[in-house]
Amino acid sequence: MVTTKSSPIVSLQTPKDVSIEEIEAELRSLWHSVSGDEEGSAASRATTFSLIVYEPDGTQQLLAALGFYTGPIDGIAGPRNEAAISAAQKAYGMEVTGKVSGELITKLQEKFAEAKEADSINTENKTPAIQYSPDSQGAVADAIASANPCRVIALVPSLGQDEGVKAQVSAYCPVNKKDKGNLICCEYITLSGTAEALERIGGIIAELTIGDLPKFVWWKATPVPDNPLFKRLVSYCDSIIFDSSSFTNPESDLVCVGQMIQQGVILADLNWRRLAPWQELSAEAFDPPERRSCVYEVDKVTIDYEKGNQSQALMFLGWLASRLNWTPTAYEKEGGDYDICRVKFTDSNNQDISAELAAIPTADWGEIPGDLISLRLTSTNLDADCCTVLCSSTTGCMRMEAGGGAQSCYIQQVAPLFDQKTEDLLAQQLQRWGREVLYEESIAVTTKILELAFYHNE
Repeated sequence: MVTTKSSPIVSLQTPKDVSIEEIEAELRSLWHSVSGDEEGSAASRATTFSLIVYEPDGTQQLLAALGFYTGPIDGIAGPRNEAAISAAQKAYGMEVTGKVSGELITKLQEKFAEAKEADSINTENKTPAIQYSPDSQGAVADAIASANPCRVIALVPSLGQDEGVKAQVSAYCPVNKKDKGNLICCEYITLSGTAEALERIGGIIAELTIGDLPKFVWWKATPVPDNPLFKRLVSYCDSIIFDSSSFTNPESDLVCVGQMIQQGVILADLNWRRLAPWQELSAEAFDPPERRSCVYEVDKVTIDYEKGNQSQALMFLGWLASRLNWTPTAYEKEGGDYDICRVKFTDSNNQDISAELAAIPTADWGEIPGDLISLRLTSTNLDADCCTVLCSSTTGCMRMEAGGGAQSCYIQQVAPLFDQKTEDLLAQQLQRWGREVLYEESIAVTTKILELAFYHNE
């Protein structure tokens, strides 16, 4: 079982610069020297899985959080990215070149820190500035590797000039308290360069994964099906893991996710796992025999979420609709202070269902943009015992309870879970690499909802 409890670490090999051609030879040499050392003879190589981590250097995240960039976070220095850089340089009184510089990065970091302190919001894409939380030091990957030693291949695309790919190798061994004399070590291979440079060595990346063992990709960016490197990784890895809480354009990005699933790509969203307690309590509310049939009387849904990213709200609505066989028929944006979205459905009996999604401005942003706040399920049939209210224990149910009505409601608080951190969710995901049918069915409905939104906009 994969866990992420931290362990003391023994450094077998600190990061060492090598040429790409020397990577395997350098690792073989390392293990050969260890096996010949009496003190290190108990150290052995990891043989669990290969984890490929794709993480842009953070420039795009900063540009997006500050409102200059609204495209996918992919580490590709395309026209949209150059335009965003130029806009930032102009805004900060710098020479407009459209190219990244150390001066610009420093300025972006300063402005981001100021925006975070002021809890300001990117008015272009409604994303809270605190969304930006890169793991460029690999802390999360380290937490996974320290408890479940594996081979980690870190791909770090940069937005600078194409100067080829630089490589480093290292090895670290977590100390098992029960067996301090037996070290199972994790190998790190870090490859950095532009996205184009990394694509040129795509075949080498495949060769660096370990034999017949599972191969995971943690794509710490927006999945982009047209990205050549993304395509290549999809072709030989068991699962692509990402986190929709980092999407800068959740509506179009979730549609893209749905289309990739339809094409047979095996995807796993860490943000989907954050919905588990909400799904479980929603189902539990209708477990009593006297309420089971009442779930089909639900025809009004209200979902509140923290303003910043509507991915969780949309996925939860897709899950609910997929379980109750609702077909989406209309999607409308009302806007306003709460960015209201209204969705219409019909069920198998041609009954109408309405749903409202509301983005609630909060004074204290959580770690995850767009976390659910509260949920209300009710019916226009006042004789149906289906009124259900769920809410985060940290925010209360005031708005939902203020909705009133003649029905008495089942009210339950969703307690915060301590295993909702990214590293814990990733650890859970690394225990599986097959298709997740429930997720795929829910995303299929979510995609249909959002396709109605795009049709309405046209």
